[in-house]
Amino acid sequence: MVIAAVQSSNIQAGESNKISLEEWMQNPPNNMEWVNGQLEEKTGMTLKHSRIQSKLDSYWRTYKESSGQGGEVYISPPCCTTKQGRKPDVAYLTPELQAQFGEAAALPQSFPLCAEIVSPTDFAEELIAKSQEYLQSGGEEVWLIFSENKWIIVVTKNRQLVFISGTTVSTQTVLQGFSIAVDELLA
Repeated sequence: MVIAAVQSSNIQAGESNKISLEEWMQNPPNNMEWVNGQLEEKTGMTLKHSRIQSKLDSYWRTYKESSGQGGEVYISPPCCTTKQGRKPDVAYLTPELQAQFGEAAALPQSFPLCAEIVSPTDFAEELIAKSQEYLQSGGEEVWLIFSENKWIIVVTKNRQLVFISGTTVSTQTVLQGFSIAVDELLA
């Protein structure tokens, strides 16, 4: 991972200056998360990763509109967990939280529904820890998408479900009623 710092709102890769989480929340830099007091560039995104991210955004967006649940779907939106400044790959914000937080530069808690698409450079332990971070910071449901293995792990506070090729994955607590075939999403 590339460590970077903010100088006059510009990112300078390779520098070791630290910024505060509050500074990150006010002006979250593109493709950067705030981890352990330093900026970390989100790396490892492939065309496949981007395709799945775009498809999930489109599916969740279409469903929230057709079901009348409202809210908003975002790609790589900034949020604050109890420990870090994160940018989940795809996230859904309920209408209630949308009204409460408006157009903040970064959401001061986790999104209720987040998806992380596993990149070749990701480590399973880090993704599991990140899902727990989201759940401990106001998140209710996290999708961990393993495209190469065609697995989607749905994590809530009370359970973890694994959906594999040939099955249909569905939301458990947020965006009620949404479902899609694993193979369709990961094709």
